[in-house]
Amino acid sequence: MLEVKTVDKPDERRDFPRGHLEAVHLTGLDFAVATFEPGWRWSESVAPIAGTASCEIHHNGYVVQGRMHLLMDDGGEAEVGPGDVFVCPPGHDAWVVGDEQAIVYDFAGAMATGYAKAP
Repeated sequence: MLEVKTVDKPDERRDFPRGHLEAVHLTGLDFAVATFEPGWRWSESVAPIAGTASCEIHHNGYVVQGRMHLLMDDGGEAEVGPGDVFVCPPGHDAWVVGDEQAIVYDFAGAMATGYAKAP
């Protein structure tokens, strides 16, 4: 089945402090555009919604704009920026680096698994 949707008319939007996600849902793919404002940090903005100490969502991401720092529970870390493609398994914190808004495309992980949604 051929499906086409535009992110200009998302199926869903989830707001959280200092950011939001807009998603389209297709058969076999949830695609989200995540916008994070300067000062956003998962452990401060989303943890109270998720009810977990760290993000337990698997992310397949592509950074369009801005920079983010990813810190794994096991101590591994990386900084990602425009043009970077990343896979980030469950068990991490993340935050915006600098004064520029970060925009990240998330393939499958964030929306399909309940990111920024109360349990």
